Amino acid sequence: MSRLDELVDGARKDVERRRAEVPPEELRQQLGTRTGYRPFSEALASPELSLIAEFKRSSPSAGEIRAGAELEVIVAAYEAGGASALSILTEEREFGGSVDDLKTARASCELPILRKDFTVDTYQLYEAAVHGADAVLLIVAGLEDDELDELYDEATALDLDCVVEVHDEDDLERALALEAEVIGINNRNLHDLTVNIETTRRLVTHVPAGKTVVAESGYDSRDQLEELERIGVDAVLIGETLMRADDPAELLRELVPDEDSTREHLL
Repeated sequence: MSRLDELVDGARKDVERRRAEVPPEELRQQLGTRTGYRPFSEALASPELSLIAEFKRSSPSAGEIRAGAELEVIVAAYEAGGASALSILTEEREFGGSVDDLKTARASCELPILRKDFTVDTYQLYEAAVHGADAVLLIVAGLEDDELDELYDEATALDLDCVVEVHDEDDLERALALEAEVIGINNRNLHDLTVNIETTRRLVTHVPAGKTVVAESGYDSRDQLEELERIGVDAVLIGETLMRADDPAELLRELVPDEDSTREHLL
């Protein structure tokens, strides 16, 4: 069993546990309290490279990343530093996350929020909507075609944007067949957790014009981000580098190509 298989299997078990604690009908009833939609895809539409700043406490590849990380403080720093959007890891077993982190993040800043998780069930879409996410991640390699179609359609019906994540040419073909608007290219091989940033360089050439491309994993320098702009990438997702930074806001100011986009005036 690959690491992706293990993570997907864990996600399915965790969904069943949470479903028993909070029935789907109860979640659907809470949808009526949802307010303040923040368009995620539109936040990535800047002519400059957009940056999605990620909050995660740990990961399967890195272990614990930032002990005692205060979500409210970190996401406020991300906003002040010029991030275009947030990615919040809600997976529990390996990343130490929770759906409650979405509510906390939403109350701590004005940025649109991506729920980053191994989405395998429509129940998770209702959780995302109720707890304050504006978008969800769908990992092509972890889903069958019928599951991918159902999750994409249901997310759309709930006004949740989707980042459809691919790792190779086969994944990309399936994402394009889905007519996904936002394509995430993950340089991390989720079967063995190795990272190769050439993955984005290779796959972006096969993405049709008009799609939004998000590069993920392996980026930590301004030079790398400028190269992503040159090859036609629209946004980059950075997590571990920012989480380890003594001053995440300052690091973001150094990374974000458009310095005028910083939100320093909010401090």
